[in-house]
Amino acid sequence: MEIYGFCAPGFEVLYDAFAKNFRECGDTGAAFAVRQHGELICSLWAGSADRDAERPFTEGTLANVFSCSKGVLALLVMQQAAAGKFDLDRPVAEYWPEFAEGKEFVTARQLLCHRSGLVAFRERINDNLIYDWQAACNKVAATEPWWEPGSQQGYAPFLFGWSLGGLIERVAEKPLLELYREKLAKPLDLDGGFGANDHQSQRIADVSPLKQPLPELRENAIGRAIKEDRKGPVAMAFSNPVSLMMGTNSPEWRGALIPAANGHFSARDLAAIYGDLAKDEPDSLSKEWVNKFSQEQSCARDKILQAEVSFGCGFIRSSKAADLRFGGSQGFGHPGAGGSVGFADPERGIGLGYITTRLGQSLFMDRRAVGLVETLYGLL
Repeated sequence: MEIYGFCAPGFEVLYDAFAKNFRECGDTGAAFAVRQHGELICSLWAGSADRDAERPFTEGTLANVFSCSKGVLALLVMQQAAAGKFDLDRPVAEYWPEFAEGKEFVTARQLLCHRSGLVAFRERINDNLIYDWQAACNKVAATEPWWEPGSQQGYAPFLFGWSLGGLIERVAEKPLLELYREKLAKPLDLDGGFGANDHQSQRIADVSPLKQPLPELRENAIGRAIKEDRKGPVAMAFSNPVSLMMGTNSPEWRGALIPAANGHFSARDLAAIYGDLAKDEPDSLSKEWVNKFSQEQSCARDKILQAEVSFGCGFIRSSKAADLRFGGSQGFGHPGAGGSVGFADPERGIGLGYITTRLGQSLFMDRRAVGLVETLYGLL
């Protein structure tokens, strides 16, 4: 497999770590990028962008990064809070009256750190709902929590996007995609976005499962929880409607606005976003606000993820576990289903992005991203 790109002097061993993912871990199209103190020190890519191996993967290829999208949305939310458009600790219903259904006191902070109880739709939903932005937001507004808000931590795989996206559209009085272009895409020169991002649709890679599953770094208990209770919150969070689990290469998925899960970004995009947040003086948000949202807001054995996770405001915080080690103790970011990840390490000024078209089954980062991260940090 021919590897393209560059590594700054002293970081050349990253070529070998990246190539190993193709030789031994099943990658067929992937990219890896790292910024340090705002400067690009590594950008590597290889393989194909489609299942027929007819389109080459490039530095600007975009891939569906699934829940990595949540970090991008969370940054937009915090920008609006920093601008004084709303208060994180006031009820969302004060800004979005329809949201009060059974959750009149739920705050944006609770939504961001997954303590709202709003983890899934409670009744079976039509498959096409997720492709209709306004209908999905309206349905979330009318959905009651699964438990008393604030009482437990429970990850919201998809409703996170419609609840917080719907909120900031109302307080900013602008469409979410316009906010993204104005506040992030243009200032940071990003190619990707939520969905197909208009003219960039031809740059999106197809995704498919890894042909050979990688050895797990930890037990992924979600599948067992779904089988044990098909109508419980875990099952409903990930598979209601069923279209949430299928069709991620389809025009319908790419054309929709599903900000918790259908972000399509390059590795260079993720490194740019998190590299900016890792700087001493970020362009996208003040350092004071970066510190605010990256501090721990909730840490518990998550009712949906079935694992202990520490959340800031919309971001997962670094831990000692290899699959959630985002550099040092102040690191934060978000992995995505299948293996992609983006994170910031303010202690070392690092912003990192890894995207892949071959989807693994790990709960957080898998051996491909972990191997790259461990190799990088062995050089710092």
